[in-house]
Amino acid sequence: MATLVCFHAHPDDESITTGGTIARAVAEGHRAVLVVATRGEHGEVPEDLAEGETLADRRVGETMRSAAVLGISRVEFLGYSDSGMDGWEQNNEPDSFWQAPVDGAAERLAAILREESADVLTVYDPHGNYGHPDHIQVHRVGHRAAELAGTPVVYEATMNRDAVQRLVEMAAELAPELDIDPPEMPEDMEFGMPEAALTTAVDVSGFITQKRESITMHASQVTDSSFFLRMPIEVFARAFSTEWFIRKGAPPGIHEDRLAGL
Repeated sequence: MATLVCFHAHPDDESITTGGTIARAVAEGHRAVLVVATRGEHGEVPEDLAEGETLADRRVGETMRSAAVLGISRVEFLGYSDSGMDGWEQNNEPDSFWQAPVDGAAERLAAILREESADVLTVYDPHGNYGHPDHIQVHRVGHRAAELAGTPVVYEATMNRDAVQRLVEMAAELAPELDIDPPEMPEDMEFGMPEAALTTAVDVSGFITQKRESITMHASQVTDSSFFLRMPIEVFARAFSTEWFIRKGAPPGIHEDRLAGL
């Protein structure tokens, strides 16, 4: 049995980016650990917060329920504050993850990697999949933590930019049939990495139901009316049955169909 540690910026990132890979690893007998840098304090605020309940409280609970769906054995939060989107004033808050010294944050993660004798760590690509400050910091901190802990295999979880474009085109075609507005892609935002830069395409088609259920656990951020959850399950599976990675030190070109070390 190997141990997979997935390092993410906010609650719900684990579901969207690596949910299928986690579920598959667990099903194949491996241990999965989730580490989240922040509690997502600057996400969407639901209208049904109880008296005294904060958004962070809600999102921690949602993360624990998502972890149970995916079979994750341990969940840890590093304790930093959500930095908000690029350009927000929260980027400058002293306790934000974006402002955290890389070595200090990396040592917090490295301590967990050592405790777990982690075999594989996932982080994000260099621009954090779409330029989010906390995602970029996950890339920096995660790679440094792997160096400090001696974790042998590191993968950058990303999106296949070419596949995203195909997904957007498919969404536009489906929108009239589903009677909803398709998601808009900001013109100045680049999602993921080009297909030619990727090394690994993990088939998670056998775990698509778990992935979708994991996403629904984050109800404060993903409502039943959202575009992707209103997709028929067969369409959702077509769109999300592969998760994409870049293995540190490996030459570009997709030549792996699973994470090495698992």
